[in-house]
Amino acid sequence: MHFQKKRCVAMLLAGGQGSRLKVLTENTAKPAVPFGGKYRIIDFPLSNCVNSHIDTVGILTQYLPLELNEYIGNGQPWRLNSSHGGVQILSPYAGQKGAQWYKGTANAIYQNLAFIRRYHPDYVLILSGDHIYKMNYAKMIRFHETTGSDCTIAVRPVPMEEASRFGIMNTREHGEIYEFEEKPAHPKSNKASMGIYVFNWDVLEKYLEIDEQNPDSENDFGKNIIPLLLDAGHKISAYEFSGYWKDVGTIHSLWAANMDTLGEKPEFDLHGADDEVIYARNTAQPSSYLAETAVVSDSFVAEGCEISGRIKHSVISSACIVHEGALIRDSVIMPSAVIESGAVVDHAIIGEGCVIGAGAKIGGAPKDGEEPEIAVIGHEKTVEPGAVVKPGEVL
Repeated sequence: MHFQKKRCVAMLLAGGQGSRLKVLTENTAKPAVPFGGKYRIIDFPLSNCVNSHIDTVGILTQYLPLELNEYIGNGQPWRLNSSHGGVQILSPYAGQKGAQWYKGTANAIYQNLAFIRRYHPDYVLILSGDHIYKMNYAKMIRFHETTGSDCTIAVRPVPMEEASRFGIMNTREHGEIYEFEEKPAHPKSNKASMGIYVFNWDVLEKYLEIDEQNPDSENDFGKNIIPLLLDAGHKISAYEFSGYWKDVGTIHSLWAANMDTLGEKPEFDLHGADDEVIYARNTAQPSSYLAETAVVSDSFVAEGCEISGRIKHSVISSACIVHEGALIRDSVIMPSAVIESGAVVDHAIIGEGCVIGAGAKIGGAPKDGEEPEIAVIGHEKTVEPGAVVKPGEVL
C-alpha cells in the first residue's frame, strides 16, 4: 500500500508506567493522567504537533493502554483524523519471533520502523508523553535543516547545581554537541536534554538497526543511540528552548505544574495565543454552578461542577462537587471527585472519582521555608468521614 510522503513523522513515547506517580497510575498510563482541570498530560505534545503542522503521529503505548487508546480514539479533537496520516496507536505486537515488550526508547521506535517507512519522511521527531510544555516543533525542524545536522536535541538551561540530575549536552560555540553525559557528577554544562529529538530518517533507521544487533545495548536514545552517532562523527546540534517545561513524573512535580497554571500572571499560561491552543477530548458539560455559600479565589474551576464550599489557589477538574463547609487549598482535584461538608483538603491531589467524607482532613500546609509534602488519594477511593490523611501520605 502506497502512502503519501511526509516531511516529518512524529513518534510519541507514551508507554511509561509512571511508577513515581504511585496510585495515580495504578489503572492508567502516565500520559492519560488528568492535568490543569480539563486536560490530560498527552494533550500537550499532541497539540504541539498540530500547532506545528505535523499531521502524522504514532503513539507508542505499552503499560495499561486502554484508557489512553479510548481517549485518543480517532484523533478528531486534535484534528489528527486525516486519512493521509493522522494519529495511530502503536502497541507491541507479536511478530514472527513472538510478542516483545519494548525494551527501551530506541527499541520501541525500532519495533515500529514499518510504520515510519510507509511515509518515507525526511525527518522523524521523537517525543515523550509525560512533559507539560508548549513548543513549536516546526522551528526546531527548521533549525535542524539550517545547521545541516543529522540529529538535533532540544535542550533547556537548568541551574548548574541541579545539572547532575539530567542528561547533559556539552556543546561547542555554535551549539554542536561533542559529548553527552547522563547525570554527570561534575557537569561541564547546564544544557539538559528535554528528550525531544529530530533525526534525519536515513540516519535514524541505520542506527536503530545497528543498536538492535548489539546484545549489550540498553536500547536507549540517550545512553546508546546518541553516543553511537557521536562516535561515528555525525553532526548533532543542541536546540535551545527557553519556554516553560516540566517533567511531571513525580507527585510533587505534577502538583507544582498544576499550581503554575494559577494566578493573574501564571508561570505556565494554559490559555495563550491562537497558535498555542491545547486541544483535548472533553465531553460536553453544563456550566458550573456556584452556590451563594461558595467562595472561590485564585483558582481554576472546570465545567460541570457544583461548588458550595471555599476554594483557594486550587485546580478543580470537571464534574466535581464541593459541599458547603468544605475547604480546598493549594490542591488539585481530578474529575468527578466529591468533597463533603466540613472536609479540609490542603496541599493534596485527589484522584478521579474520589469521595472525601464529611469532616475528613487531607494533607496540610508546610512549615515556613519547607517544601510542601503532597498528600495523594488514588482514583475511585473513598475517605471515611472524619478520617485524617497526613501531609505526604499516599492512600
